[in-house]
Amino acid sequence: MLYGRVILVSLALCSQTCLTITYKLLLFFNDMKDAPVQPSLVIVYFGGNDSMEPHPSGQGPHVPLPEYIDNMKKIALHLKGLSDNTRVMFLSAPPVNEEQIFQTSGVQGRTNKACRIYSEACLKLCEELDVKGVDLWTALQQRDDWKTTCFTDGIHLSSEGSKLVVKEILKALREAEWKPSLYWRSLPTEFEEESIYDPVSQDGKTNLNTSELEFARSVQWE
Repeated sequence: MLYGRVILVSLALCSQTCLTITYKLLLFFNDMKDAPVQPSLVIVYFGGNDSMEPHPSGQGPHVPLPEYIDNMKKIALHLKGLSDNTRVMFLSAPPVNEEQIFQTSGVQGRTNKACRIYSEACLKLCEELDVKGVDLWTALQQRDDWKTTCFTDGIHLSSEGSKLVVKEILKALREAEWKPSLYWRSLPTEFEEESIYDPVSQDGKTNLNTSELEFARSVQWE
C-alpha cells in the first residue's frame, strides 16, 4: 500500500508459527539484502499459535517455549542485520477469551495463561536484543470489557481490538529514540510540492496543497 509518507507491505500468513515461518521469512528478507533500499521498520508478531497446548498426537501448531525463543531470536538478528537503519518491533502474544473460543468453535487448547508466558518471553528477548517490544497481552486487558469487545471468536481481533493494537504501535513509535524517527508525524511527505493541479481553494486563485491537509478520520489515534 502506498501512502504519502510511507509504503506498507503486509506479509500475513494464516495459521503460521515461528517454527513454520522462520526459514521462509529469512529467505524472503535474504532476497532483499542486496536491494538498494532496505525496510525502515519490520513489525513481527508470533506467539498466539505457538502458545497452544501440545496435542497428544504430536501434531498441531504448538512450539515449545525454548524453541519459540530461539526462532524469534534468529528472526530478530536477521532483520537487524539488513541495514543500520532497519528497525525491528515485536508484538507479544495477545490474550484470548477461552470461554468465547469454546462457544464459537468448541476447540480447546488455548489458554490466557500460556499467552502470558509466551508474551513475557517475547518481551524479555526484546530487552536482551534491543528490539522494541509491544506488550499486547497487558494492553488489551486494560479495558474492563476486553473479553466481550476485543475479539470476534475469542482469538482473532475485532475492530476494537485492532484499534488498540494500532494505538500501542503508534505509542511505541512515538516513544522510540530512533534517528530518524519513524513516528508518522515526523516522516517527510512524498510529492509535497505545490501544483496547479491541486484543488483550487475558496478564493478561486490559489491551490490547496493536499499533502499538508489532515483529513477527518473516524478514529482519532491521539
